[in-house]
Amino acid sequence: MLDVQEKLKEIGPYVPGADDDMLICRCEEVTKGEIRQAVHAGMFTIEEIRRYLRTGMGLCQGQTCGKLVKGIVAKELGVRPNEVEPAVSRAPMRPIEMRILAEDGGERE
Repeated sequence: MLDVQEKLKEIGPYVPGADDDMLICRCEEVTKGEIRQAVHAGMFTIEEIRRYLRTGMGLCQGQTCGKLVKGIVAKELGVRPNEVEPAVSRAPMRPIEMRILAEDGGERE
């Protein structure tokens, strides 16, 4: 793959679009323009976009915006969506109270 500077030259400068104010990630209130600007700033993977803009990190966990974000990134990079590096998936976690762990006692058979 090309290095970041070469890819930035290849895709050219960010040019605002008429629909850049369209809300893509409703949970985190991220617009199409913000995603496009992030790509032109050198963020070429879904993971980088997620960490920078928090797309897919809201209540829906990307179920609503995931494909849209991927499509926007692919279009800006001039590639097919399946060529965009995906984000790392993690199992859903939730907090657990320490007393529950203490009740276990740590005993193993």
